[in-house]
Amino acid sequence: MRNFGLSIREKSIVCIGFMGVGKTTVGKLLALKLYRNFVDIDAEIEKEFAMAIPQIFELYGEQVFRAKEKELIERYSQQPLNIISVGGGAFLQKEIQDLCMTNCIVLFLDISWESWKDRIHILTDNRPLLKGRSLEDIKSLFLERQNSYSLNHSKFQIDNFKAEEAADYLADALKLSWEIHAPQPK
Repeated sequence: MRNFGLSIREKSIVCIGFMGVGKTTVGKLLALKLYRNFVDIDAEIEKEFAMAIPQIFELYGEQVFRAKEKELIERYSQQPLNIISVGGGAFLQKEIQDLCMTNCIVLFLDISWESWKDRIHILTDNRPLLKGRSLEDIKSLFLERQNSYSLNHSKFQIDNFKAEEAADYLADALKLSWEIHAPQPK
């Protein structure tokens, strides 16, 4: 199902980007500012499995996790007025890219490698894909994923922004865009 009937103002917004970039933190704040529902796909997966993502990976494997992720993104991307935070690996799947690009506004929260590297100490415990990897391996993963994230409707460089500042800027930019693209009376 595609939500072709929705105006640009009603379409859900999907936040993409590398793990730990702030998709959930900024997304929650943006949802409050735009009076929308916030959906964290990783949190929804954890609810459905009643366990943390590292346990899901360990017990069921990445393939089961990715299938559930796709199912939930498909459901929420077709609903209006959501801010959806997707995991860093979700947007690597072509079907998810197509769903999001067709049904939603895709917002890429970008960060430089140097800025992201400063966050690594708070990320390694709960990110299965970082476990046991060297900094060089993680950098390769980071750079590989940048290509997938380049498919978006809007890119925001988050390096020099605090979460609240980023959400304010994005809310203002989206509102301006909606005004510009609003249907003109005849």
